[in-house]
Amino acid sequence: MLTELFTSKTRIRLLLKLFLNPGVSCYIRELATEFDVSPNAIKTEMESLSSVGYLEKTQRGRSVFFQANTKHPFFPEISSIVRKTLGIDRLIDDVLASLGQVEAVYILDDYAQGKDSGIIDLLVVGDVDKVKLEGLKTITEGKIRRRIRFMAISRAEFDANQGVFLNRPNWKVI
Repeated sequence: MLTELFTSKTRIRLLLKLFLNPGVSCYIRELATEFDVSPNAIKTEMESLSSVGYLEKTQRGRSVFFQANTKHPFFPEISSIVRKTLGIDRLIDDVLASLGQVEAVYILDDYAQGKDSGIIDLLVVGDVDKVKLEGLKTITEGKIRRRIRFMAISRAEFDANQGVFLNRPNWKVI
């Protein structure tokens, strides 16, 4: 879907990385290594996105860092498009609508860092019907063509082990 809207695969990967986790700030060489493309290709895309205000650019020493500009008027829409492309919005909506008392949902690890690894790690906190969650997971995996790993825990379990869960890259969706 994004390939029709954005012709550059590098730009798509940048949008995924930076708009899935707007708190992440990256520099050119780091992204070039991660995406296995030339630093010049990254620089061109970053400068282009920065010039129209989609990204914020900051200098720290000799390195230039970029991150999503959450104050840009289009930030919510771009972020929504990226999440919908990955199927995360639909999954979260389905989880909330049918699984009981969901108190929080976290996306962990790769997707929380903006990496499209093909595996979405979810942590669901609350009193959740795990059988329904497993069924929903199977249906959603087929629709979004990504593997989903989930952990459903109670609020008490989460509070007792919060450091373990939140020490990993995470993005609180709800």
